[in-house]
Order: sequence, then structure tokens, then C-alpha cells
Amino acid sequence: MSRTDSMLVPSDEGFNHQIADTFAAVLQSDRSWTEKVCGSIFKKDGSLQIGWGIGKYLNRNVMDGYAGVSRGVEQWTVRASRILFPTPDVIGVGPIHYEVLEPLKKIRIRLDENDTQPIAFDIVLDGSVIPPFLENHEFRRQTFGFRTETDLCRYHQVGTARGWLKIDGVKHDINPDDWCMTRDHSWGVRYGVGNEPLDLMPGIDSSQLPMHFLWSPMRFVKPDGSQYSLHHFYLNVNFPGFDPVFHGGEEKPDGTRISFKSLTPELVYDSNNRRLKGGLLHFMENDDSKRTLKIEVVSDTGFHLGTGLYFGYKGFHHGSWRGELHVDGEYIADCSVFDTAKDIHQIRDCIIKITDGDNIGWGNYQTIILGEWPDLQLTKESNFI
Repeated sequence: MSRTDSMLVPSDEGFNHQIADTFAAVLQSDRSWTEKVCGSIFKKDGSLQIGWGIGKYLNRNVMDGYAGVSRGVEQWTVRASRILFPTPDVIGVGPIHYEVLEPLKKIRIRLDENDTQPIAFDIVLDGSVIPPFLENHEFRRQTFGFRTETDLCRYHQVGTARGWLKIDGVKHDINPDDWCMTRDHSWGVRYGVGNEPLDLMPGIDSSQLPMHFLWSPMRFVKPDGSQYSLHHFYLNVNFPGFDPVFHGGEEKPDGTRISFKSLTPELVYDSNNRRLKGGLLHFMENDDSKRTLKIEVVSDTGFHLGTGLYFGYKGFHHGSWRGELHVDGEYIADCSVFDTAKDIHQIRDCIIKITDGDNIGWGNYQTIILGEWPDLQLTKESNFI
């Protein structure tokens, strides 16, 4: 029987093929294969933040996305899902739209006015000064098993934002002086896609493993107007067989990076809902010199990614089939309440102000801290994924 190639799509007009098939297919059949872009757009004073993301799941024939607003402890979220066929090249779903204006420099993210929640926005993200940087390849096998659970490439970028945001009919101006943005784009086999098949060996309850995860891109503007960024990925699982993972460094406008050797975090968390409260990051540079950053949490504002289906929400996960087109969402009056935080998970954006010597920066900080950590006053009772 002869093989059948996938359908032609507009991307096939370019000279970028890397497998003997069209851009409507990937080389493997794993249904966890994902291409995902997401980001944070925030006001420096911590009064408002926008969280958004779009995922493409070729082997599940699904595209989904979320767009939401955090204001203090309040949060609005709009989610959408659609069948991918026959338009896998269109990056958008329902009222959520993503457009590349200048590759690796400028993108446009838009949420149309909708019947689900009283929020809408139209924003151009500008990363023209500092280019995107690839992170280390992320590869992990399942715990006590052999399947590749995570195998993906990711790059991140920092910059400014310009446009508008509307909440309950009130329009807010978004300008480069007062607002910053971070975004990341990844592709590969990813964790947390779809529900687990019922005939698999049950996985371990990872929420019980003592784990500390940190991820953050940060943007700095020096007094002379020049810019640089700092980024780090830190994963420490206090369990036999797990090696700590760290990579990070200073990233410059010319595309070069000064890598760091290690990170010792000295952070403080809310003992109730485990939200970051601030602290210090102690980096060791390649010449063994130490570099300490002071982290200040600007406000209670910070979008919870759980409502965007990270770790699942209301029985659905990234890539879940919802039909030809499905749009839903909700308003949460107080995300800081413990039971609510458990429902929408730990992973959340956090607007931070960073002091690096004489330089001040702004960034988005994502944290997860699982298990019992007596030295941080985090008990078993306060533990949740």
C-alpha cells in the first residue's frame, strides 16, 4: 500500500521543510505533540496583567487558546477550542487571534469583544531591541518508566507593548513606557496534553514530591538607555534519581549570552496559597563571581495559568477535543483564597521588580513549589499542584 502525504498548506510554499511531508504533519504520531506560544503583558505598577496562549496539536486535530486579565486578586478568562482541519496554518481560535508582523521581532495578539467575558484587547508586542533566545532543550522521561514525557525546544523574548485593553467597557491605554511583555514559543512532545488513557499504569502523585520550579525572563534598561535581559530555568526535585536542572544567563541585544553556572534561591512564599512574596536570587557566574538579584513582588496581580488548562481545569486539558468550535470562560473574584487557588493551580504569572546592582528591571516570574518545606514554613496541609 502506498503512503499518503498530508494536505498542502500555505507554509509549504516556503523553503523550510525538514521532513518528507507537508507542514500539515509532524514526523511522529505521539498525541502529546504540541506547538505552543504564550505570554504575559503587564503594567509596571502591578495594576493590570494580560495572560494569553495558543496551542496547536496536529496529532489531535485541535487548536485551543486562552486570553485573560488579572487585576489584583480578580481574574477573567476566555477559552476557545476548534477543529484544526482544514486550516492548520491559521493561528487563532474563536475570538483569540495571533499574527506575526515581523518574525522574531513583532507580533500582534488580539481578543475580540465576546459574549463570554467583558474583556477585549488588541496589542502589538515589540521585541526589536533584544532578540529571542533559545533555552536548553527540555527532555525528561516518565517517573519510574521509559516513555519520553517531555522533549521540546523553547525560546523566550522580552520587550514592550502597545495597544489597548477593555474591561467592563472601560478602555485602558497600553504604551511602551508603562507596560512590558514576555513571551515564549515551544514545540515538541509536551506534558499535560489530554487525559491519560485508562489502561496505563497509574502515575505517581507528583504533587507529593518536594519540588521547586522557577522560570523567568526579565528586562532591564540601564540609566544610559541600553538594555539587556536575564533569564533562568530552575528545577530541583528532592527525590532519589532526580538531578537538579538549571540554565540561565545575561542576554544582550547583539544576540550573545553570558551563561551562569548555578542558582541558589532565597525566596519567600505565602504559607497559605504558596504565592511568591519576594526574596533574593544568588547566581554564580562562569568566573565564579556571585551576582545577587533582589526580587520584589509588585502587587497581588498575576494570571493563574490553570484557567488556561495548565495541569487541567474543569475536567479538560490542553488539546482536549471540544468539537468544531467551543468558547467558554469565567470570572473569579478572588484567586488568593486557598480552595480557589487549589482549583486553578499553583503555576501563575507574578509581576516583579528586580534590582541588579545599579540597574532596575521588570519581569514575569513563574513558580511551583510542591511538598513540605519546613525551612520555608510550607506544610503538608498547604500543598497542592
